[in-house]
Amino acid sequence: MKVMKFKMLVFMFASAILAFTSCNDDEGYSLDSAWYSIATLNPMDESNSYWLTLDDGTTIWPVATNIPWFAPKERQRAFVIYTLLSDEFQGYDHAAKILDVEAILTKPIAENLGDENDQKYGIDPVSITDIWIGDGYLNIVFDFDYGGNAIHYINLIQSNEEDVPYSFEFRHNAYNDEKNYRRSGIVAFDLSSIQTDGEVELSINVPTFEGNKVYTIKYDSSITTPVQNKNYSMGKFVKTK
Repeated sequence: MKVMKFKMLVFMFASAILAFTSCNDDEGYSLDSAWYSIATLNPMDESNSYWLTLDDGTTIWPVATNIPWFAPKERQRAFVIYTLLSDEFQGYDHAAKILDVEAILTKPIAENLGDENDQKYGIDPVSITDIWIGDGYLNIVFDFDYGGNAIHYINLIQSNEEDVPYSFEFRHNAYNDEKNYRRSGIVAFDLSSIQTDGEVELSINVPTFEGNKVYTIKYDSSITTPVQNKNYSMGKFVKTK
């Protein structure tokens, strides 16, 4: 099983975006304006070409980019800043110029190891600040204690509760890192391995600073684009000199 260590993701990227948020421009797209989204990056070939899927199903084709060296992994989630250039471009909803990309930790559901779960995946607490489903991913924003001396490990496993077939556990292993200050992180879990017969309710068990909490969210594997609880589909800000 490929192990992906959790890299610290501070919201400097998102904060810088939100600082410039403005009202929508009804007069059309402008090269002086930019948009931000959480999106799925879909690579095309070895030339670093990719297209974007937003949480509401909107598709975007990058016709230009400020970061031509950026090569996304398959189905990589990311914060993306871009300038919209047109609508309905060659089968995509929009054409755009990519200004910047910040990758988001993107993971499959991890294997349940039974008695070894606590040692492998940890039971360190977090605080969930947002949770939603978009483009077939369970997206979770959380706070955690951080000391800067260890790379933390974040996972989602399916629980052993036989009477709750769609029950999962959010796991955080801090590897005994010091608790010097609070940090924020975001992770996207690929739900494609979870097949449902219509809409079901996912239960997410989370060890929090206030004790164990259960978060519930609706999911239908036949619908990949619903955005629930938080709409990170598309926001706009105006660039400044």
